[in-house]
Amino acid sequence: MKDQIETLSRPISQSETIDWDAVYRLELPRVYNYFVYRVESEDLAQDLTAETFERAWKFRGRYRTTIAALPTWIFGIARNVLKEHFRKYRKRVKNTQDSFRIEDMSTNSDIETDFQNQQERERLQHMLTDLKDREQDLIALKYGAGLTNREIAKVTGLSETNIGSMLHRIVIGLRNHWENDDGR
Repeated sequence: MKDQIETLSRPISQSETIDWDAVYRLELPRVYNYFVYRVESEDLAQDLTAETFERAWKFRGRYRTTIAALPTWIFGIARNVLKEHFRKYRKRVKNTQDSFRIEDMSTNSDIETDFQNQQERERLQHMLTDLKDREQDLIALKYGAGLTNREIAKVTGLSETNIGSMLHRIVIGLRNHWENDDGR
């Protein structure tokens, strides 16, 4: 699978044909996770993911192998889908406290531990929603979609060094806020 991702991450020559089924299988989880980090519900993340792939399929003839690798192109579409969603619905929803959604990963049967873990996830969610949109986007691309700094740089148009510096500052800021705040 890693070989397939690396193959898709490089620009495809004009003579190569694109295996759209493979693109869909490989990129679907990453695009979905990106949206899970950015919107208030899994259902909405699924809808936005579907919209992204519908557009990619519809505009597949516009994809230029010399401009970007396929994942970069698809995440460009995903970011545009998200911007359109926010533009359309943000006016209706003033409070976006649930923009980030941290998955419930606990399978522990210890109620106290589950409760404590849930409180920590909610605290982190709250901290993430306090970030600027650009910072939320970088966090979602890095930790939600699992993109490398190089891939994020291609998607956002920022330099790879800038991406690394910004992510470092964001994570340090979150860590400091977590350690210096008692959770209230």
